Amino acid sequence: MRYRYTKYAPNLIDGLDIDELTAKLSDLLLASGFGDGMGGPFDGVDRTLQALHDAILEALFNGGVLRPDLFEQLFGKTAGGGEQTPQQQLEQLEELVQQIIDRMKESGYITTAPDLDQARAERAQRGAPGEGEPGHVTFEVTDKALDFLGYRALRDLLGSVGHSSAGRHDTRDLATGIEASGAPKAYEFGDTLNLDATATILNTVRRTGGAGDVDYEDLMVAQGEYQSSCATVLMLDCSHSMILYGEDRFTPAKRVAMALSHLIRTQFPGDTLHAVLFHDSAEEIPLRELGRARVGPYYTNTREGLRLARRILERQRQDMRQIVMITDGKPSALTQPDGRIYKNPAGLDPFVIRETLAEVSSCAKAGILINTFMLARDYDLVAFVRRVTAMCRGKAYFTTPFTLGDYVLMDYMDKKTRSVH
Repeated sequence: MRYRYTKYAPNLIDGLDIDELTAKLSDLLLASGFGDGMGGPFDGVDRTLQALHDAILEALFNGGVLRPDLFEQLFGKTAGGGEQTPQQQLEQLEELVQQIIDRMKESGYITTAPDLDQARAERAQRGAPGEGEPGHVTFEVTDKALDFLGYRALRDLLGSVGHSSAGRHDTRDLATGIEASGAPKAYEFGDTLNLDATATILNTVRRTGGAGDVDYEDLMVAQGEYQSSCATVLMLDCSHSMILYGEDRFTPAKRVAMALSHLIRTQFPGDTLHAVLFHDSAEEIPLRELGRARVGPYYTNTREGLRLARRILERQRQDMRQIVMITDGKPSALTQPDGRIYKNPAGLDPFVIRETLAEVSSCAKAGILINTFMLARDYDLVAFVRRVTAMCRGKAYFTTPFTLGDYVLMDYMDKKTRSVH
């Protein structure tokens, strides 16, 4: 049997890192409702193939994904040495974008309609050809993509603060654990019987001159670093202000939450993390749904968020229990005993503040720490957060959407170097 060999023609898609490109598309894949045409909180998450097409082009040319050699292959001379026409360049670029979308589907990052070509043909036959265009065909982000984006966010954040890898929950306390890292100590009732054989035998020799048996008083145990466990509730403000004023604050907050979730799941399996969204009211959401969360109703019911977080943490048995609250607005709503929502967005309503601080006091009595990360520096918000900090021995951080991740992760890991009594 004869074989015919032809010149290898490399495919542009083979020279692209799909994982890197997917990470560049995170703003679209994690969209929270910012920039919609109507300015409403529930519309405007544009997950159409046309939006994906445009985002891919942006990543290729402005995101550093398209290497110079691939750019030359795409827009340079033809295989015969001639110049490509603009039409040929456009066709080749469109083909590349379509291949990228297909590769993202094959990699399990997105899902689309089962058969787009058939759907377009059927819509065209019904006399509505516009509905078959990419701009009207939507896609869904998969759990695999969200998990990958959480990993990438964690890697990027840890790299930015100088950590080559995530550490463990180390504290200054020493305990009789498995991994010895401190000087041996005399055994006391209640210690883990992690015997230091060398020190124990040496004590026996000193006491008996080598002629006696090991006695209780000779026992020495190795000390290991005490690693605390922590239960955390991440409270995300998803009121309308998080996407107002020309800035998307909610998507970066989600990205940080996903990174923290990935860190705890992979590096600190003894820790727990729960996510609570608060707006007009508050609700807990599964961690796997963090990437799909969007801005909610308009007001900020901080009291309800704290109450839900406290109830969750009171069921936990970790050494440390804390609330990490990310917000950009002062409390402006309250859930009344009959279930109605009392709302007052103008200034600090004394009734709202009094009830919210009462809940902060309940958290403090339960031994729950509250750390607040503020994405705004409104005078009223600063005054409220200072009172919260003073009541619960927590900390307040003034940050921006760009530095939020550094602050949250550093604060989380720094706590592990402090003594737990």
